[in-house]
Amino acid sequence: MATRVLWKGAISFGLVHIPVGLHTATSEQGIDFDWLDKRTMDPVGYKRVNKRTGKEISREHIVKGVQTGDGEYVVLSKEEIEAAFPKTTQTIEIERFVAADEIPFSYLERPYYLAPINKGAKVYALLRETLHESGKVGLATVVIQTKQHLAALMPCGPALVLNLLRWGDEVKPVDALDLPKTGSQKISPAERKMARQLVEEMSGEWNPDDFQDEFREQVMALVQAKRDAGDTQTVLQPEESAPESAEVIDLTALLQRSLGSKGGGQAPSRKTRSTKAPARKAAAKKAAAKAKPASKTGAGTAAPKRKAA
Repeated sequence: MATRVLWKGAISFGLVHIPVGLHTATSEQGIDFDWLDKRTMDPVGYKRVNKRTGKEISREHIVKGVQTGDGEYVVLSKEEIEAAFPKTTQTIEIERFVAADEIPFSYLERPYYLAPINKGAKVYALLRETLHESGKVGLATVVIQTKQHLAALMPCGPALVLNLLRWGDEVKPVDALDLPKTGSQKISPAERKMARQLVEEMSGEWNPDDFQDEFREQVMALVQAKRDAGDTQTVLQPEESAPESAEVIDLTALLQRSLGSKGGGQAPSRKTRSTKAPARKAAAKKAAAKAKPASKTGAGTAAPKRKAA
């Protein structure tokens, strides 16, 4: 199955430059449980909630802080965080070659496949075969999605795999664990022999298809059985609220219809018709004023204004 190229860059060591494309090598296969309200079967979402007040807050009121003490935080702005991002070079810079068995499994985090591009097949194959023959892997640094990683470039069959590693301070030391020291336990030769014999009897070839996620299989089998029996619930997704621009469009349409009715166009709607009632009252008052005789102050003079108290 073809995979999407995450980014295109190059493997670089010494004067060697190998153009490659980075592909994801894994996929999540867990059970995706959605939250539902059992009373109404409505979907339940996540909200940004102030933990002290319990009230929801909007995105613009959220800042990022790093805890430096008990209740003490240093707040960093978006610009300060972006300035600290490592420079993206699209280069897998190999800094050292080490024996493959020197890297503990606890440092392995996430694998990616590398495939040659732009006529880089020959030098790609040369590096792959050299690593196979020497039993070495390349330690490199790479930036993926604004985050810098330590990585091990290692051969895996016909492919080169870039396995992201955890940094040294991310792996906890075993010093704090109560572990038996080598040679501290009195193990008899017979016990060693039986242990080795048991290991030999249980040994076999590596085949990942021999191992399955039993929990996932049982849950999905239960889901399929209930679906086949018609035991399902209908969940209606809530309608998205209309954007603010929709209100402007409706208001513009109302204004256009109102202007059209003044020009002798189509009859106004019920909403616009009610707005003309004050206009009728004003016209009636004006007509009544013309019918009255002129006051003593004269028809053309205005009544004196009252002085402010």
